[in-house]
Amino acid sequence: MLRTMLILGAAASLVGSAPVRAQSPWSVELDANSALPTQRLAGADLETGYGFGANLRYRFHPRVAVYAGWEWHRFRTDLALGAADLDVEDTGYTFGLRVEQRFVGRTSGWLRAGGLGSHIELEDDDGEIISDSGHGLGWELGAGLAIPVGDRAALTPGVRYRWLQRDIDVGMQRRAGTLAYITLGAGLAVSF
Repeated sequence: MLRTMLILGAAASLVGSAPVRAQSPWSVELDANSALPTQRLAGADLETGYGFGANLRYRFHPRVAVYAGWEWHRFRTDLALGAADLDVEDTGYTFGLRVEQRFVGRTSGWLRAGGLGSHIELEDDDGEIISDSGHGLGWELGAGLAIPVGDRAALTPGVRYRWLQRDIDVGMQRRAGTLAYITLGAGLAVSF
């Protein structure tokens, strides 16, 4: 993971410097997405889910920024985990590097690679937590567009792959679980 981030940062530096924008290097992004599971979690199928999040970015190079934020995703699951009508939630922090390159007018493409500090919760229909994995580290990769809307804002549609492995308690049994999914979403980033 660290190797990937260093390679992305070095590649962005080698491409050359773009003119620095007059705007602040700080920006905040809010996004919403659908989440498509890519595998079963501890033997249970997950339905397509949804989520939202926010991140703060600091651009330290014309094309490279660091980001840190918080995200929440929810999935409905089948009966294989031992109780009916369960929700699986992935909640936690995200951090990493984002590389952006203009390619058509003011529209840019972006790539991001980073880590997750998340936990998996199982909740019943009443919203009661029946299992919490505790926080652990995972990773994510993403790509998308930054489409300017005025001088200080951009729409940021994108796709990401997120992966988190945590043990979860189901009844009296501890099971290894890997939560892996693809997000398809859009956000709004504003410089300040």
